[in-house]
Amino acid sequence: MIPDLSPIFSRYEKLRAEADNIFKQMSQNFPDCVTCAKGCSDCCHALFDLSLVEAMYINRAFKAAFDYGAQRSEILTRAAATDRKLTKYKRELFLMEKNGAAESDIMAKAAEIRSPCPLLDDNATCLLYEARPITCRLYGIPTVIKNQGHVCGFSKFSLGNQYPTVHLDKIQARLEAMSAEIATTIKSRFTELDQVYVPLSMALLTEYDEQYLGIGQARED
Repeated sequence: MIPDLSPIFSRYEKLRAEADNIFKQMSQNFPDCVTCAKGCSDCCHALFDLSLVEAMYINRAFKAAFDYGAQRSEILTRAAATDRKLTKYKRELFLMEKNGAAESDIMAKAAEIRSPCPLLDDNATCLLYEARPITCRLYGIPTVIKNQGHVCGFSKFSLGNQYPTVHLDKIQARLEAMSAEIATTIKSRFTELDQVYVPLSMALLTEYDEQYLGIGQARED
């Protein structure tokens, strides 16, 4: 039986709310620079992975919103196709790392990869907008991760000027701590469960059941 994880998910929602407030403040302080608007889906084509806590949260939200039906099937079909493409891309990035490429070059290559999110509909609208990941919520304002700065190419932030910048490493550290707490709470036999990162497509496809989470004794088969 999977223990109650709602206290951890509640803290995740608070972190998510902090991200929303940061974006709101930046939009108010730099209205001419933040150009995010309904109909723009640039961030919905970016390549990034989710920590365990975000992946499980979004999986739960997806099941609540799309329990059964044709739309659920369509989304999962897109998710499977997306995941196959991302596997190919990640293999290329892995080969770059194996061949000695610099981390900055690998991250730059990853930033060039564009693949539509399976939750994006034909009208460029997110079908699970309220539960979207924190990365999506901060896209469009200046961020930095592993000393690499990033900002949406459609924004109007000027090169050379200094702006308040979100340090994603700090947010990621908090997500990692929540993921570790999940692994401890469920008493997973998988010692590295909290270190597993997956793209959103895989988060939708995965069944986060006792077997996947490593709860209880391993099955003979």
